[in-house]
Amino acid sequence: MRLTEIYDRLYAAYGPQKWWPGETPFEVLVGAVLVQNTAWRNVERALAILREQGLMTPRKLYALAPEDLAEYIRSAGYFRLKAQRLRNLLKLIVERYDGSLAALFDQDVESLRRELLTVNGIGPETADSIVLYAAGLPSFVVDTYTHRILSRHGWMEPEADYHQLKEHFESQLPVDVPLYNEFHALLVRVGHHHCSKTPNCEGCPLAELLPPGGPLM
Repeated sequence: MRLTEIYDRLYAAYGPQKWWPGETPFEVLVGAVLVQNTAWRNVERALAILREQGLMTPRKLYALAPEDLAEYIRSAGYFRLKAQRLRNLLKLIVERYDGSLAALFDQDVESLRRELLTVNGIGPETADSIVLYAAGLPSFVVDTYTHRILSRHGWMEPEADYHQLKEHFESQLPVDVPLYNEFHALLVRVGHHHCSKTPNCEGCPLAELLPPGGPLM
């Protein structure tokens, strides 16, 4: 199955998604950490609090006591763990790049991605989200929905790991930030409505592309 056909079907059904939700690259970066294992609406509440408190800069957040940062982001869930992960990333930005996102992002995709992955608590999906949505560099983001959609349609093996899925998209699509952005957002949209743990194929833009026996998992 050509990925462009999947994209065209999703775009025709849903239109532009205008992702990632965030007012600044730094807010996108913070949100990418906070959204781990939770819904975006919970992250929005935490970001709103940080914004209202005038804390939405690397230096101001890093200067907070860990327990204070944890309280501010409580609505995002796992708030103590996420506060530590966020502080690990802030330490990199403040101590190595003098608090400048522009300096952090002034490197090629692979170098930036590798550096982000050295930060404790930053995995491939979070790193790619920061690279794509905050830095504006071409690195395709893979998530649970991506794996589930491709596996259920028989387009990838269920055992395929993050790297294999990422390579599948990047090897077949033009290297294009807006396309990567839109495609990932559309996969999240169709996954949320139709491809959760229990499939709901009725009305799905990709239903016609399922194998004859239905979803494979």
